[in-house]
Amino acid sequence: MDLFASPPLSQPLAARLRATTLDEYVGQQHLLAPGKPLRTALTAGALHSMIFWGPPGVGKTTLARLLAKLTDAHFETLSAVLSGVKEIRQAVEVAKQAAQHQRRTVLFVDEVHRFNKSQQDAFLPYVEDGTLIFIGATTENPSFELNNALLSRARVYLLKALDEAALRQLAERALNEEKGLGARKLSLPQESLQILLTSADGDGRRLLNLLENAADLAEDGAAISPELLQDLLAGGRRRFDKGGEAFYDQISALHKSVRGSSPDAALYWFARMLDGGCDPLYIARRVVRMASEDIGNADPRALPLCLAAWQVQERLGSPEGELALAQAIVYLACAAKSNAVYTAYQAAARDAVENGSLEVPLHLRNAPTKLMKDLGYGGEYRYAHDEPGAYAAGEDYFPEAMPKRHYYQPVPRGLEAKIAEKLKHLAALDQASRRKRRP
Repeated sequence: MDLFASPPLSQPLAARLRATTLDEYVGQQHLLAPGKPLRTALTAGALHSMIFWGPPGVGKTTLARLLAKLTDAHFETLSAVLSGVKEIRQAVEVAKQAAQHQRRTVLFVDEVHRFNKSQQDAFLPYVEDGTLIFIGATTENPSFELNNALLSRARVYLLKALDEAALRQLAERALNEEKGLGARKLSLPQESLQILLTSADGDGRRLLNLLENAADLAEDGAAISPELLQDLLAGGRRRFDKGGEAFYDQISALHKSVRGSSPDAALYWFARMLDGGCDPLYIARRVVRMASEDIGNADPRALPLCLAAWQVQERLGSPEGELALAQAIVYLACAAKSNAVYTAYQAAARDAVENGSLEVPLHLRNAPTKLMKDLGYGGEYRYAHDEPGAYAAGEDYFPEAMPKRHYYQPVPRGLEAKIAEKLKHLAALDQASRRKRRP
């Protein structure tokens, strides 16, 4: 079967325009330009097992087919959504038969992250003994979704979203080639082309599908108008996969923009996530986290402001809620920064785990009964409000078997600068106290 025979015109435009040569393939020049590793391997005919990781519509399947064609290998394909161990075994048998005729087999597995551990393990012996060349495609981070054993036997290649130049090239091919829309003699004004490029959002398949839908509604020889495209695109969203790689990348970008005191970038990523369909309440929860983790006591007003924005989103919904969240995000980005509480809490949590169940010192225990008092509970406790300045200088509140710790280190910014001054003053009082203290 010829994988690159001319497809019937009844096929979708994206299938008809699938590249059959490297010259037709658009994008991924960081992998396929002369001198790049994958291009060099192809030129030498040195196929190896690999994982293609990238967003939808960037040419993962097409590239796998090209690799098989250029190295004269038999091509088998599986979809992890529709296949199981039975189909894997069948593909292996086909590969064994091809090997008897001195021909290598490329087994392409689309959405490979959908396979569970046992299914992924089923490939390992045949990759190891050279029965097949394994190529997996995934939109998810392989580090999280694929077994280490499979990853160690395959090289990961990152495929990028198509840039504007690559998308333009794809649109021109679609309009001009006979196997595309060439026979329709359609034109695409610059304004329409720009709408198409923007809406494609780096996804070549999406661009071709939109162009094909527009062509179906246009007359032969006519121009595809901006109005027609806008009607087709009503309600369209940017690339955003809830729970997927793009989701976590974008919330990470929002958080880091706030931490980096960039209100403009923070607003951009906030708008991007909303445009992609993210639940505003999820962002509200993360914004509250940012207030504690990155601003902390440098500006204690940040936390209640973020909680108020969360309440506005819950009570009023859209669009009032999003505006309140935007206000909170800008405030956080502009506020004085401190992660002192965050790092102090992490250090204290480690000590709590590593030091076990140390007893509470007797003088810090409550003594509601006579027996407890007789046992010394609460004895020698110094009530801070009865001490000068409401501070029991030299007192120790840690377990007796544990050295004193100094987790909290205020930063010299915002309110924490004043907190640092107070703690320094209290430390001086401790030092001057005649009461015996542990180091």
